[in-house]
Amino acid sequence: MSEWKPATYPSVSPYLICENAEDVIRFLERVFDGALVRRFDRPDGSPMHAEVRIDDNIVMIGGGATVQQSQAPHIHVYVRDAQAVYDRAMQNGAQSVQAPARKRAGDDFRGGFRDAAGTTWWVATQ
Repeated sequence: MSEWKPATYPSVSPYLICENAEDVIRFLERVFDGALVRRFDRPDGSPMHAEVRIDDNIVMIGGGATVQQSQAPHIHVYVRDAQAVYDRAMQNGAQSVQAPARKRAGDDFRGGFRDAAGTTWWVATQ
């Protein structure tokens, strides 16, 4: 057990600073079966900071009222079924970047999509 981080948190977590944090939280819940772990709102009820658990990782989301906006991040996530996750993303308003495919023998089955905040998610199944 370490004293320098929560026991159930990885050492590295992506932190998305985005204007539409509420949409990103909902997207992570619906597409990746994410679970909201923590959320701190501003006085107007909009998210200031949130944390969503996806499997054994945490994605941190900072909400809108800041000059620090993300510059189109990309995040790679291994999932049990890349096609199913890609399909759920399409059903939840994502924009396709690349339909899932296995380019060569031995490669991962991988596809990508962009969420409402402009984050590109690459999902793969080995």
